[in-house]
Amino acid sequence: MFPISLVLPEPPPLKIVDVGAMSVGADPYERLAEQMPCTVIGFEPLEEECRKLNAAARPGRRFLPYVIGDGSEQTFHECAVAYTSSLLEPDAALLGHFTGFAEMLRVVARRRVRTRRLDDVPEAEGADYLKLDVQGAELMVLDGAARVLQGVLAVHTEAEFLPLYRNQPLFADIDARLRAHGFVLHKLPFTGLRPFAPVPVRGDSPLVSQYVWCDAVYVRDFRAFDALAPEQLLKLAAILHENYASYDFAAHALGAFDRRTGSDLRKRYLDYALAG
Repeated sequence: MFPISLVLPEPPPLKIVDVGAMSVGADPYERLAEQMPCTVIGFEPLEEECRKLNAAARPGRRFLPYVIGDGSEQTFHECAVAYTSSLLEPDAALLGHFTGFAEMLRVVARRRVRTRRLDDVPEAEGADYLKLDVQGAELMVLDGAARVLQGVLAVHTEAEFLPLYRNQPLFADIDARLRAHGFVLHKLPFTGLRPFAPVPVRGDSPLVSQYVWCDAVYVRDFRAFDALAPEQLLKLAAILHENYASYDFAAHALGAFDRRTGSDLRKRYLDYALAG
């Protein structure tokens, strides 16, 4: 698909805030950062992983070893598989039902930390796009980000359907909180299955049936697009187009931009899109 920069009069710079930035594959915003002018501010509480991110960082990307949360003092649980580390304690009883989970989430170290609210971190100001991957602490991060969320246009968050960690807020809790901040669920680009023990983990095996977690994308409520500034509508269209191939939704945002400015970007965009 064509880059949306071919349609936009002048691609607006975007600010991406990545909470839980450890590299475990392609970032969900990678294409956006390649096609649009972007600044990335990431937070990774495991200091060795944070050093790796900074050592490999492209221009315009910076990573800080902060533990993002609600500003309270917490215990950080480092787990055998680093990306499963969390502010919450793994629930060993639940994990034991599933193949491999108990070992992956085995706690190898604990340390007391003072979390920082995104609202208190100057580097997070002006975020357009927020990515969360904090192993069950998503609601804690959102509770410390009320002001930052006012300007955010899209949130890409991990969420669980089962409590892998003790007292973990689940998908429904995150959904309710983001809706209260004016977002609506757009899509689930990834849903994760896990087999009950002793069934082995094997890709697309028909023996695996239990949904455990997902990636969920929330965007500003489309019924209130006319309340967004024209530049915000361009940014949102770029996020939807480049990150999620949500071409109809991007066109909808451009239509709102046209109503505000008298331009014809939606028609130009759809001409490109329908041409294949």
